[in-house]
Amino acid sequence: MSLPPIVVFDLDGTLAETAPDIMRVLNVILVREDLTALPLERARELVGAGARALIERGFKVSGRPLTADTLERLFEDFLLIYAEDVASQSHLFDGVLGALDALAGEGYALAVCTNKPILHTRLILDHFGISERFASVAGRDSFPFFKPDPRHLTLTIEAAKADPARAVMIGDSRTDIATARAAGIPSICVPFGYTDVPIETLEPDFIIQHFGELPEAVDRALNLVPARP
Repeated sequence: MSLPPIVVFDLDGTLAETAPDIMRVLNVILVREDLTALPLERARELVGAGARALIERGFKVSGRPLTADTLERLFEDFLLIYAEDVASQSHLFDGVLGALDALAGEGYALAVCTNKPILHTRLILDHFGISERFASVAGRDSFPFFKPDPRHLTLTIEAAKADPARAVMIGDSRTDIATARAAGIPSICVPFGYTDVPIETLEPDFIIQHFGELPEAVDRALNLVPARP
């Protein structure tokens, strides 16, 4: 019995707008450290590289030095606070549910591969009621490797019992593109996620403007339909 093709999704900025909750927790940390809370508008330049990097960037914006010991203490605080409320201000992007339904109906396995800790990843997917749609879910701590190491992606595909030769990565950042490229897997990106430069400058294989375009883009990425002239 042949393995199914698979579509693997990043989470933050790809499936869901999670920045409001991430920034909310960051601001709790900053205010506790007698720093000024940062506006949500700063999220695009701050979010996307994990909680440690987020805290480091938040302190850099605030102009205060941050020691390694303090960073680790605040990182642990961040994880605990975030786990208490991961998604009350977050939402799935428009068209996500329809795209997941369409892809599953075409026989694709679905998976999530994110650098968010697996605890918070599962809490978010459960919050939106979509956990059962994915054959595998991998967070930063699921394997010894994490994006942009291609093994994070390939092990996610293996866990889903899907065909790595018929896989597509869906993301929003240079990390997703680099991971897919290193794994020899085509990438499709959305332009509304968390990236510090326009996504087109990073040259993913395809860019979609709305999730309604995703099923056709996946088929095109796997050469199941001809490219448009």
